[in-house]
Amino acid sequence: MKIYISADIEGTCGIVDWNETELEHNLSTYSKQQMTQEVNAAYLGINEIEKSDILIKDAHDSGRNINPMKLPENIKILRGWTKDPHVMMAGIDKSFDASLFIGYHSPATFNGNPLSHTLDTQFEYIKINDSIASEFTINSYTSLYYNVPVAFLSGDEMLCRHAKQLTPNIITVPVSKGIGNSSISIHPYLALKNIKLGVKEALSGDLSRHLIKLPKHFKVEIKYKEHYKAFKASFYPNVKSVDSQTILFESNDYYEVLRMLLFI
Repeated sequence: MKIYISADIEGTCGIVDWNETELEHNLSTYSKQQMTQEVNAAYLGINEIEKSDILIKDAHDSGRNINPMKLPENIKILRGWTKDPHVMMAGIDKSFDASLFIGYHSPATFNGNPLSHTLDTQFEYIKINDSIASEFTINSYTSLYYNVPVAFLSGDEMLCRHAKQLTPNIITVPVSKGIGNSSISIHPYLALKNIKLGVKEALSGDLSRHLIKLPKHFKVEIKYKEHYKAFKASFYPNVKSVDSQTILFESNDYYEVLRMLLFI
């Protein structure tokens, strides 16, 4: 198999504060270690099915959080940012058999994670076709754009429930539950065990069960926290102002949605 992994950090087991997500902050040591171990757990689950060609995208902030020395030799890792519209899914193409999402988090406006946001903290929310979109929504659509089944997700409990609404057959592993500005997490080692088992289950059998159809049309509504940022974004081609903080973009081509998100 050829497997694509996109890994974030805010949905990694035990993370509750922004300082824990910053590359050079002294409080981020555990976070980076656990993120690396959760990705490795996914690898171990894949390996129990068969040895595979695996590409890992370090998809948080600097793109330099995972320690490659702690991963097996038969993986490839994409660090840093390509600056193309795929962003957190850089390197994805139609040659992959499945995509996995590790350490993902609830979207902006959801209370399932103390660090809930979508792409950037400048956004109040992002909606696609009138529904709140998470980074998982946006990136799973990227996978589906290339006809790559979305097989597995780990992260906070609320996001896992949200993901099931999008793709019912996905296997999810919740590692934390948000409560206000805090969360209850399972033990980090249990998270690794569950991720390994969940990935193995997700990749066993017919992978086409994880493949859903993309919508035929995309209506993207974005509300900014600062009105002047919405004003600036309104000058992107085919973007319309809804009000002082909100813009609207529509397209039948999901790649054009990704291109728009890259530039605004």
